[in-house]
Amino acid sequence: MSLLRARSLWIAIALAAFAASLPMWLSGYVLGVLTVAFYFGVFAMSWDLLFGFAGEVNFGPTFLIGLGAYGAAMFNAHWGAPVSVCIIAGGVVALMGGLLLAVPALRLRGPYFGLVTLVAVLLLQNAIVIFAGVTGGEIGMMVPDVISVDATQNYWIALAFLIVCAIMLFGLSRSALGLILQASGQDAMGAQALGFNVTRHKLAAFCISAVFSGVAGAMLVFYQGTASVSTVVDLSVGVQIIIAAVLGGRRTILGAVLGAIFLIVAGEFLRPLGQLNTFVVSAVALAVILFFPDGLLGNVLRVKERE
Repeated sequence: MSLLRARSLWIAIALAAFAASLPMWLSGYVLGVLTVAFYFGVFAMSWDLLFGFAGEVNFGPTFLIGLGAYGAAMFNAHWGAPVSVCIIAGGVVALMGGLLLAVPALRLRGPYFGLVTLVAVLLLQNAIVIFAGVTGGEIGMMVPDVISVDATQNYWIALAFLIVCAIMLFGLSRSALGLILQASGQDAMGAQALGFNVTRHKLAAFCISAVFSGVAGAMLVFYQGTASVSTVVDLSVGVQIIIAAVLGGRRTILGAVLGAIFLIVAGEFLRPLGQLNTFVVSAVALAVILFFPDGLLGNVLRVKERE
């Protein structure tokens, strides 16, 4: 396992070095697509921490993302707070909303937790429309400030943010918390018998996921210059995040990044196909999930474990 981990580490370093070289030979348009993909990679990693390890299916990742995105946008648009303060505020708002949702929801068993998270997204969507005077409604909310207007600088910021989040989430997944979450996800009764407070550890995982999702959602808003339902709260965005995490490999954290980049990049470059775009990307993702249930990175690691 030590050799496997070392090999995985060197692969991750090589991929990061390759990503760092891309601004030297790619256009600003392609860098913009990758910038969005990096933020979606953080969304997918955050989701995988809860589902892959704790075994809790969160059907509403965009609830946390939306809270962070709209929280940051409102701080900037209505109170003129600096971008850095707004991004932190987005993480705090997502954390508070996540706590309010998770404390009662994690006491439920079976599919009810997933249903609660799904309903939370619908409630957030309705709240955004009802309070359109504050949120901008279905049209969305423009923010007066952005992180940068330079495509290369935005790319570097997103890449650095992705790498930092990947290191932190991967480290958490391999820590005592990650091991307890994995044991709880596989056998909750057994974990409780060993003296672990399963609910408290799952709550901690949900809060960590909320903070990363909220901060990434806030940064995406200040990259795109607007917060809208279609970009950060829509159910289709949540489905895309879930597919990205499963496609990359459950319980790998880093695989979620590969899945997110594949979905965003493939979806963008197949745009000329029109309606066939979504069909082709979805068909490829479905084929990978059916024939490689461990996901892209997960399948590679499983094969190396058997060698």
